[in-house]
Amino acid sequence: MPSLPSPITLSDADRGRRALRRRRRGESATAWAFISPAVLIIIGLSVVPVVWSLLLSFQANDLVTPSRWVGLDNYRALVQDPHFGQAVRNTLLYTALYVPLSLVLGLALALALNRRIRFVGVYRTLIFVPFVVSATAQGVLFSFILDPQFGAANAVLHHLGISPQGFLTDPTQALLVLVAITLWSGTGFCVVVYLAALQDVPLELLEAARLDGAGRVNLLRHVTLPTLTPVSVFLLLWQTIQSLQVFDLVYVTTKGGPLGSTTVIVYFIWEQAFKNFTAGYGAAAAYVLALALLVIAVVLRLVSGRDRTQGATS
Repeated sequence: MPSLPSPITLSDADRGRRALRRRRRGESATAWAFISPAVLIIIGLSVVPVVWSLLLSFQANDLVTPSRWVGLDNYRALVQDPHFGQAVRNTLLYTALYVPLSLVLGLALALALNRRIRFVGVYRTLIFVPFVVSATAQGVLFSFILDPQFGAANAVLHHLGISPQGFLTDPTQALLVLVAITLWSGTGFCVVVYLAALQDVPLELLEAARLDGAGRVNLLRHVTLPTLTPVSVFLLLWQTIQSLQVFDLVYVTTKGGPLGSTTVIVYFIWEQAFKNFTAGYGAAAAYVLALALLVIAVVLRLVSGRDRTQGATS
């Protein structure tokens, strides 16, 4: 009588692998159940608006009536719009003044506060406090201080025998005053970052340079500044992005005036979309700004990567 084939049984290893796969699928399902609300919020508040505004930039849309597809007409109109050109010039001038000054002042203050001096903790706190004050509060505060008729600034100038200044109401001064206000508040961030980076400068390098006869200037130039290069690149990118996106301070203080002297790109975008009700035109300007920020980020990334490569090979 022929023998029957033995039944096929799963080995312990196969059963273990199947149990492991089931457990992993269960863990994945549980993980997705926890993170799905956050994912939906991120998609709904960031990805969807980005895609929608991109499509909006190719339309003539007033946010009320049905839109009309116009292709690249909004972008062509931006090239010929003198108001957009003025906004670009104001933004570039604001950035060119604010970014280098904030980095230089931040580094100078960080070097001064990186010493063992009395009440250094108080000084560090006082320098950082303006950074945490909202731009709206800053605008309201300085609007009172710099008021041409009743402000404290002109009162001080009067006691010093200096004629009253227009400040935010003077087309030749308004943008410079905004730069000064932003320096008062934004330099504290650079100070904190530079202070943290200065704590990481290797003491061995400093001691070796001192033994070789290097003075303070040479220590700063050949040891400290090269060590701070990655931090400086980060701050350059961060401050540039912040300055190109300035809006709330302009809105609270000058609303783009006087005579458009403080109209920056983001304020121009807001004005087109929510004041003139040309949302498609404003979306096109927003994507021009986004492209400029992307180019700046890529260029700085390439420059910092090349510097690190040269530093590693040298």
